[in-house]
Amino acid sequence: MTPHTERHFTAGDVVRDVVIGMSDGLTVPFALAAGLTGAISQSHLIVTAGFAEIAAGSIAMGLGGYLAARGDAQHYASEQLREEREIVSMPEAEAQEIRDIFQSYGLTPEECGAVVESFRRRPKDWVAFMMRFELGLERPDPSRAWKSALTIALAYIVGGVIPLSAYLFLSNAHAALRLSAFVTLLALALFGGIKGRFTGASVIRSALQTSTIGGLAAAAAFAIARWIS
Repeated sequence: MTPHTERHFTAGDVVRDVVIGMSDGLTVPFALAAGLTGAISQSHLIVTAGFAEIAAGSIAMGLGGYLAARGDAQHYASEQLREEREIVSMPEAEAQEIRDIFQSYGLTPEECGAVVESFRRRPKDWVAFMMRFELGLERPDPSRAWKSALTIALAYIVGGVIPLSAYLFLSNAHAALRLSAFVTLLALALFGGIKGRFTGASVIRSALQTSTIGGLAAAAAFAIARWIS
């Protein structure tokens, strides 16, 4: 008999960080380069400004990811401490919460009572159960903060280099913009499709969404720069 094996996607946090970094990295420097192209014609100035933005943007995005992950860890620790106090100070109320959870799944009061008595003998498991099923919180990875920061920052850098690559090879900014637009929109569509594949969304819809958002941002920046200049 062939053993049953369940395959679930478990790298959700990493994919989320890559999506955050890559999508902004592709969109923001592309919009900046398009906006500057509407005002100036020297590619080297756009490259300088673009790489400065990539450096600042990757640091800011990475720091934001780090602080967000640290905030999640601190929130989990605070809620865990509260649950530990509550099972000591108000055990009956906490026991009733367990009964309510299991009865919502169809267990009888007698079956729920056996579960409650088992948890009373194992307070650590009691707290872990309440954290997950009452509060919906998963224990965060201790190294999640720096991993998130590094992933977001690197994804932003990789994404940001793509729209600027055309300006590195073409001295005429307007010609570089046309090549950059083609390459970036292609990258946005490809990235959107991959994102949709990993997240379970429609590959075509995800590709169209990411490329449309990036294109609109760049078009708006270009139009504003031309209008101001």
